[in-house]
Amino acid sequence: MKRSTDPRHLARILALQELFTKYFLANSEITQTIPISELVSIDEIDEYDVALRENILIGVTENKDSIDELITKYAPQWPIQQMKLVDLQILRIAIFEGFVEKITPPKVAIDEAIEIAKDFGGESSGKFVNGVLGAIYEEMKEEITEQKNE
Repeated sequence: MKRSTDPRHLARILALQELFTKYFLANSEITQTIPISELVSIDEIDEYDVALRENILIGVTENKDSIDELITKYAPQWPIQQMKLVDLQILRIAIFEGFVEKITPPKVAIDEAIEIAKDFGGESSGKFVNGVLGAIYEEMKEEITEQKNE
């Protein structure tokens, strides 16, 4: 498996692992999380974008409800409670980063999410993530075009 050494990519992976753990433990009797220092060691990460990781963690947590509304709107056949937790967290990260906070161009956020879904999700995760994010992108693109024409 080819490992990316891009600090922003690695920050997204760490954020995914932390968000996954947080929401997994919310439905568990276990309360101990894995410290970031251990995740960095386990993942053999030398350098990552600390600010981006922190921004994602805070932003996804603070905007979870509005992000989940978008997911529900663009994936109505998949209730959030029935989605794979890893796919859900990947979607939340990409939507926050590319559409809510707009700290990354939407196409880049989508490409990153697809790659991470292929690495961490199930067999169909990449296609699922691409479908949901692609639908959001198409509608947002139309809204931006309409606003420019007004």
